[in-house]
Amino acid sequence: MGDGTVVAPLDVFQECNVCPEMIVLPLGEFIMGGPPGESRLNVHYELGNIRPVTPDDPYIAIHEGPLHPVKIDIPVAMGRNEVTYDQWMACVNDGGCGGHVPQDYILMPRGPREKIVGNHPVTDVSFLDAVSYTGWLNSKIGSDVYRLPTEAEWEYAARAGTQTPFAQGEEVTTDQVNFLGSATEIMLDEKRPNLVTRGKPVPVDELDAANGWGLRHMSGNVIERTLSCWTETYESWQSSSLYLEKALLPGCEFRVTRGGGYFTAMDYARVAVRGSGKEDVGSTVSGFRVLRELRHGSR
Repeated sequence: MGDGTVVAPLDVFQECNVCPEMIVLPLGEFIMGGPPGESRLNVHYELGNIRPVTPDDPYIAIHEGPLHPVKIDIPVAMGRNEVTYDQWMACVNDGGCGGHVPQDYILMPRGPREKIVGNHPVTDVSFLDAVSYTGWLNSKIGSDVYRLPTEAEWEYAARAGTQTPFAQGEEVTTDQVNFLGSATEIMLDEKRPNLVTRGKPVPVDELDAANGWGLRHMSGNVIERTLSCWTETYESWQSSSLYLEKALLPGCEFRVTRGGGYFTAMDYARVAVRGSGKEDVGSTVSGFRVLRELRHGSR
């Protein structure tokens, strides 16, 4: 830390009154990606053609593989929560974040606008907007240490030492993860009356949504942007430092998104699920969380 404070794995800290709470991640290794057959989608979507999954024609999420070991060799802390609307507006009100005031509501399918301010995760921000927020954080503490996580760092944090589809196990409930219960019933082709259909993001400190390392809503709620450039399959890089090196290369148009969302079925909230988004386009279903490097002399 800049003030000489020594931190230990799973310590929680906050460097300034407007900075996000951060949790120190332990160093270690994990197997990155989703094994073939982990996804429970029951249809194929190919070039506009939809056909049902069968035992002889299973859905294989090839973009989630190949499975490969990754060593976390850069000491980091991850945001305990998704960055909130109020945290974003603190940046705007301080003259940062390009002055971008994001949309503060979502349109519900059958009702009025739903306000998503205060402790709700901020949405309607692009990858480039998120980068401007980390730059503002760095200016607040006088050191270039905050950034977005690579997808390797994100998945390591989301798994929290597990290798199951979710950090909480093989399945999750809508009390643990904010996903769409109605879409999950369609996906599983069975009634699940215990699953809630909210259709909106919830405040970051709502639900029993923390994984074993205390990180909340890594699955579900809003989709989260990462620093990594999209690839159709993994290149099987085996260290977090190499993932970072590749993420910082110029010429990237689409950045990886992770974490599933409040508007999707349970399957899309699995830890291994990957998506992508253009750098300069915001979305009312996407937000982000920040990472802080802890190594001496961080960038």
